[in-house]
Amino acid sequence: MSAEEPENAPDAEEDDEDLQYFVRIGQTDLDGTKAVERSLSDMKGIGQRTARLVAETADVDRTATIGRLDQDDIDAIVDVVENFSEHVPEWMVNRQKDFFTGETDHIVGGDLNEKRRHDINRMKMIDSYKGVRHKRGQKVRGQRTKSTGRTEGTIGVNVEEIREEQAEEEAAAAEDDDE
Repeated sequence: MSAEEPENAPDAEEDDEDLQYFVRIGQTDLDGTKAVERSLSDMKGIGQRTARLVAETADVDRTATIGRLDQDDIDAIVDVVENFSEHVPEWMVNRQKDFFTGETDHIVGGDLNEKRRHDINRMKMIDSYKGVRHKRGQKVRGQRTKSTGRTEGTIGVNVEEIREEQAEEEAAAAEDDDE
């Protein structure tokens, strides 16, 4: 028996049959081989702290592999993720007092990207300071721009170009002297 093969290989094959490699929550496929907390934190809009609270609220072991959970446990996690704003205080959600609806909600997955894009477009349309910065492609959140974030042109001195120009000038001057 080699060192690479475990002694109880048939048990490992049986465990692989029970494992779901992808667990679908909302519009996101989660890696079924990871722990519940780590897999949930891969979703947009859910970080480590939120993932821990989701697992705790759904009464699921946060260190258990999400692909090996029963369907009831997965349904409990899905329910908590979809209704997260009902299970936590208002200050903990990521969308407080929405501009259009006035509601407080926690948005995850592709909906988060869509809402962010709408917010940026609204800022651009009303020409707010942040909207103007977005239009110009400049930094929006007050970062330094004097020394960083330069995207156009070369910075500093291009020595090779200067040497080539000097060589061309010297060649032209040498031709003029020969005539």
